[in-house]
Amino acid sequence: MQADSFEERTYKKVTWRLIPLLLLCYAAAYLDRVNIGFAKLQMMADLGMLDVVYGLGAGVFFIGYFLFEVPSNIILYRVGARLWIGRIMITWGLLSAGMAFITTDTQFYVMRFLLGVAEAGFFPGIILYLTYWYPSHRRAYITALFMTAIPLAGIFGGPVSGWILKNWDHTHGWHGWQWMFLFEAIPSVVLGMMVILLMDDRISRASWLDDAERSLLEGNIRHEEKQKRDMPARHLAKSGRIWVMSAVYFSMTMSLYGISFWLPTIIQDMGVTDNLEIGELSSIPWMAAMLAMLIFARRADLTHDRRQHIATTMFLGAAGLVGSVLLAHNPLPSLLALTMACMGIMSAIPLFWSLPTGFLLGSSAAMGIAAINSVANLAGFASPYAVGWLKHITRSMDSGMYMLAILLVLGACLTLKIPVGND
Repeated sequence: MQADSFEERTYKKVTWRLIPLLLLCYAAAYLDRVNIGFAKLQMMADLGMLDVVYGLGAGVFFIGYFLFEVPSNIILYRVGARLWIGRIMITWGLLSAGMAFITTDTQFYVMRFLLGVAEAGFFPGIILYLTYWYPSHRRAYITALFMTAIPLAGIFGGPVSGWILKNWDHTHGWHGWQWMFLFEAIPSVVLGMMVILLMDDRISRASWLDDAERSLLEGNIRHEEKQKRDMPARHLAKSGRIWVMSAVYFSMTMSLYGISFWLPTIIQDMGVTDNLEIGELSSIPWMAAMLAMLIFARRADLTHDRRQHIATTMFLGAAGLVGSVLLAHNPLPSLLALTMACMGIMSAIPLFWSLPTGFLLGSSAAMGIAAINSVANLAGFASPYAVGWLKHITRSMDSGMYMLAILLVLGACLTLKIPVGND
């Protein structure tokens, strides 16, 4: 009992040291990635931009992300998380601020592409970094805790973005969306500097741990690594398991970015016209999602039945997307359905990452995690563009939501086919 108590105290100490900073970093990253959804409410009219142009520009971010994801994670593995993640954050913060100066469609495309290049490697780098500190039976909950950054970005980012759009429009000759890009980039730069100053690359370099704590943590990681394998890159590329996981995560990210980029527009289509009110209403689904993802993750860690939990949450997300369409003419029930969709999608994502990190080790973990994330995040390009194209063709969001729901169902079925292995 005393040994268990010491272990629990040690992991709580690690969690309080690492997770708050990482969570804030990801919240800033995600806000800089998707605040384009709020900028759209003003920017399209100011720049004469079409829905198809917006969808392509929102999605081209992920082309740059895809091309540089694996190289970025390999660099992180070699030079350490502290310097590389700090570099990533400062770079993307400066580029996100630069979005305030775009005036043409081409500039919009170029800046979104460069933003993707700058951010490449951040998320898979953190997922890899967590494997240095936590064994697999603790990782679903810790990953979920870290990924509450996404709903937190929605909870606070929505109202803040709406407030800036409403209250700073035409201030000193700038539009509200320009001020929004500038203000919301500042936290990324500041947090990047904090990462360089405060983050420790490995357990062995953490001066805030005593010898007993360090020995416990390193022993748990060594024990788990004996059950993993470090595959050569050529074998990794041929692994059917990796490709199936990429397809599953693709379906998740399609739905996540479909909601993230279009939620303000969906709420606007319900008849809400005030930008501040749109921002406030958009925070509701994310608040519910944050609670749901922690509950599902804790239960999955206790039962060790991650596949069933992943599939269940994906089915829940699909049902919510379909419900949002069927109830579209009733604002409150439609918002509740969107909330259910966010709860399902957001709960599935951190659970998913316990699967590849459960059997990959060393450089193969760096490459495998980055490869799954980069391939799947092509959905970040496909989703806003496909939804935008369908909206342009059908004059409705319905077909886009149905498409995302179908992909979630297919992804859930694939999840149940993944070999059990060492997760």
